Amino acid sequence: MFELNGKVALITGATGGIGGAIAKRMKDAGATVVVSGRSMDKLNAQFDDSYVKIPIDLAADNGAVDLVNAAIEAAGKIDIVVNNAGITKDTLLMRMTDEQFDDVINTNLRSCFKMCRAVIMPMMKQRNGRIINMASIIGAIGGPGQANYAASKGGMIAMTKSIAAEVASRGITANCIAPGFIKTPMTDVLSDDLKKTYLAQIPAGRFGEPDDIAAACVFLASDDASYINGQVLHINGGMGRF
Repeated sequence: MFELNGKVALITGATGGIGGAIAKRMKDAGATVVVSGRSMDKLNAQFDDSYVKIPIDLAADNGAVDLVNAAIEAAGKIDIVVNNAGITKDTLLMRMTDEQFDDVINTNLRSCFKMCRAVIMPMMKQRNGRIINMASIIGAIGGPGQANYAASKGGMIAMTKSIAAEVASRGITANCIAPGFIKTPMTDVLSDDLKKTYLAQIPAGRFGEPDDIAAACVFLASDDASYINGQVLHINGGMGRF
């Protein structure tokens, strides 16, 4: 197993299925793990006191800066940030409201931008860091009824590549993980017919598990991935071959 001993990892959207799996994997790998979500009740329900728990709304104007400052105050530093916070508000483009578009862009893309901006300076000072942004297969191939979500994740991919080019000389890497269809509450709401349609497109013959994403996340956060930068790691059972 890849080791994260002595590292501090900050994970946003930690109360989701993927976020929770990442937090556990990173803790098992030896990291001090700071978990964040909107609700302290949910954080307490999912994580014991061996985790540092910081409730915050990243959509708020100063949410990212406040979170980074609180994490550094609590844990001393940030070596790894996993930007995993995200929402969906799916509907056909002709019915999509400005609010539905803006809400998804603000939560998925704008908050990721703010988190990256807030954490860059501390990482540059320590001349080391790992930024892992949680994109999606939808950001690469699109999806009907998901113009807002596709735009947010596609924008995240392009932004991450730009960040990687800016900070590589300071020992910082920035990469994306793009999950395919993973068993989470977000995919549980899909109809059985839609699940069958997607499943038929996956050569592996199954939906992924949150741990499939978490394992890759630990690798990208480790010293063994120091020369991987500006990349998109697609984890989708072969559904998309890029």
